[in-house]
Amino acid sequence: MMSRRRTASLRPTPETASYPLPGTARELFDALPQLPGLRTEIIDGRLIVSPVGTPEHARIAMRLYGALLPLIEERDLDGFSGNVDVCVDGPREPVEPDFVLAPADCPRRGERELLSSGLLMVAEIVSPGSVGDDRDRKPGLYALGQVPVVVIIDPVATPAIVTVLSDPKDDVYLTSTRVAIGATVHLPDPVGFTLDTSIFAEALDRPDGPPLTVRP
Repeated sequence: MMSRRRTASLRPTPETASYPLPGTARELFDALPQLPGLRTEIIDGRLIVSPVGTPEHARIAMRLYGALLPLIEERDLDGFSGNVDVCVDGPREPVEPDFVLAPADCPRRGERELLSSGLLMVAEIVSPGSVGDDRDRKPGLYALGQVPVVVIIDPVATPAIVTVLSDPKDDVYLTSTRVAIGATVHLPDPVGFTLDTSIFAEALDRPDGPPLTVRP
């Protein structure tokens, strides 16, 4: 027997009927209730509501968390796997990375959103339906928000690859290192960790490949 999920009501209540309508994507985002099972972000002024990832998507994020767990425990850091919002310093756009590494005292915007400039690292797992955002648009936002290190895990590419971005300036990263999944790659300071990406090959059940490094 299939369970029926009750549809959330976004209609105004008598108490809120007289409130002005949201005039920007940020105001609409702030007015939305929590939407379980959906991801809500603003990317380049667009309010995007999308379903959460597949089990494989979640498995990759958890493999990354597991690999970094010794570092998290040693340095008393926080690791979040797709369940925390980040406010991009500057445009103040909210995004939800697939993984966030942050100090325990990371500054916030309000109660929910971590400020991007206080983070150590974010990671994105490329999905077929959001290739342009995951590969191109969100890294530019993270650079603008001064996130020191970005990891892009791309199982959609052939061969599957991992790209590490660092040294943000304006809205670009000056340093980019790319390896095929199965190779090791260094996550530079302030992370300072060598990641064995074969953990993602195991999660995807895909063969390892030779490393490919791209120099800026």
